[in-house]
Order: sequence, then C-alpha cells, then structure tokens
Amino acid sequence: MDLMSTINGSLLENFFPQGWDMKKLDRCCDNPPETITQRQDWWNKEFEPVPCETLSDFDTMMGHEIAIEIKRARDEGKKIAFILPVGPMGMYKWAIYFLKEWNVNCKHVYGFNMDEWSDKHGNTLPSDNTGAFQNAMEQVFYGPLGDLTVPKDQRNFATKEMLPTYAEKIGQLKKDGAKLVVVFGIGRVFHIAFWEPHFAGEFSGEEEWKKQGYRLGAKLHPLTVEQNAITSFKSRTTLVPCYANTIGPGLFLKADKIIGGCDGTLGRGMMWQGLSLWVTLRHGPNIWIPSSFMPTLAGKLFFLKELAGPLVAECN
Repeated sequence: MDLMSTINGSLLENFFPQGWDMKKLDRCCDNPPETITQRQDWWNKEFEPVPCETLSDFDTMMGHEIAIEIKRARDEGKKIAFILPVGPMGMYKWAIYFLKEWNVNCKHVYGFNMDEWSDKHGNTLPSDNTGAFQNAMEQVFYGPLGDLTVPKDQRNFATKEMLPTYAEKIGQLKKDGAKLVVVFGIGRVFHIAFWEPHFAGEFSGEEEWKKQGYRLGAKLHPLTVEQNAITSFKSRTTLVPCYANTIGPGLFLKADKIIGGCDGTLGRGMMWQGLSLWVTLRHGPNIWIPSSFMPTLAGKLFFLKELAGPLVAECN
C-alpha cells in the first residue's frame, strides 16, 4: 500500500496540483544516493550539484559562493544584481565573513528580495515586523555588513509598490553590464520563491508561463503553509499567512548564474526536502514543477548529503 493505491476517496484525492504525475515523482526518488550528482541530458553544461557533509559546510560553501560573485564583480568594475531569499539563511553570515575579510565594499550590489508574506491583495507586513522578510534581511545581511553594506536605495523588497518595478530595474542593470545572480531554496512543492506549481493551470503552455514576472497576493499551497510552519514558525500553523508576493519565472529564469541551497533535514533521520531535491534533479523541465527548470541554468545547487537518502520508510 502507498499513496497512489489508496488516494481514491481519501481527503488527498484533489489535494495535489493537477499536473503532477505522482508515479513519476516517486520514480525520481528511487535511485541510489550516490547517483544524485550524475549529469542529466537536460542540465546546463555549467550546472553543478554540490553535496555538503554537514550544515556548517553547507552554510560556509554557499556563503562563499555569494561573496566571491560580489568580489569578482567589484574587481571587474561592474554592477551585480542578486535576487535573494529568506530561506535558506545560514549562508549570509559566511558571505558577510568573507566580504569583511576581503574588505569588499558592496556599493556595486543591487539586492532584490524574491518574496514577502502578504494578504490576498498584496499588502505586506510593516518592514519592522519580526515576521517580515524585509526585517530578516536587514537583520541578517544588510545590517551586519556595516560600512561595507549595500546602499539602502539599492535594496528592493517584494512590497505591493516595489515588486512590479523589479523587471525594469533588473533589465536596466543587465543593459549596463550587470550580472544577475539568483539565490534560492526549493520548496516542499518544488516552488522557487513562492511561485507555486498550481499556477501552471492558468496558462496555455510553457511559453506563456515563462513570461510571468511576479504575482501579488499569490495563493499558497497548503504544503507550503505547513513547510513554513515547521521551518519558520516553530510549528505554529496559525501564524503562517496564506498569501505572498513573489517573483515569477519571468525573472528567476533570467539568471546569469544560480546559487541554490537545500538544507531541509530535521534530525533523527527526518527531513522535508529529499523529494524536492530528487525531483528537481531528475524530473526534467515541467511548468507544474517550477524547480525543475533550475538545472537548465548555469550555477551550483548546494545540498546536504543526507537529503539524497535512501528515501525509504523508517520508524523514528
């Protein structure tokens, strides 16, 4: 017995996104852990999955990757734009460490937060609210950089007013020779930012889907709400908003380089991100699985080695 053989008539019968092939998702996970980095035909030739033994390794390596991109751009006398997540977060302290060690001033850096909690109209929390992503970025990254930090007028947050301006701003930066780096995690339902899989049902096909730059008041999948209850709200589902403002594929697929991270282990052998990682690396591009497009881009995806499995039933 498994999900597929028992789902008919259950409370989950119409729960998962319509375009998911559950048997294919399962097959993506049915591989030996040591094969997870084996190249697939559809990967970008400059895409590389990078296994990390420990969370400390993960944070350090991902932070170094961010910092070195900032340093290279400064050394070349170029601007650089980052689309940034609030999750994962541990890499920011290491990015700060390296930038301070190298004395790299970030006046040439432009930051664009990829998403923010909202109501259904796109209204967001006050910037000083402890639950706001803007507050998190100020506290964890921009603030601790001190005198080397990104200028305030070059920090962009996914508010109702500012998110619609991202495409034009990033487009102009790229025209000026700036590199666009997208830093991201992968959601339980394979989202990038809060661009959810069920949005695919609104579009005629891949071409139209890829044009979508952002969404205000995006309706979140229940699994996304529960993911965030676990990872950000200490299990208090009641605190998690059901909507968010988010960038879309029209922005995250324009990356010149990606820096991804999967660190979703929970201890005692439990995890929430193993399926997400395997499907991202094995499924092949599909608009119902937004993260499946990321290996088509140049860059690195750092992941905790434990997430590779084996993904089998286990009593804890």
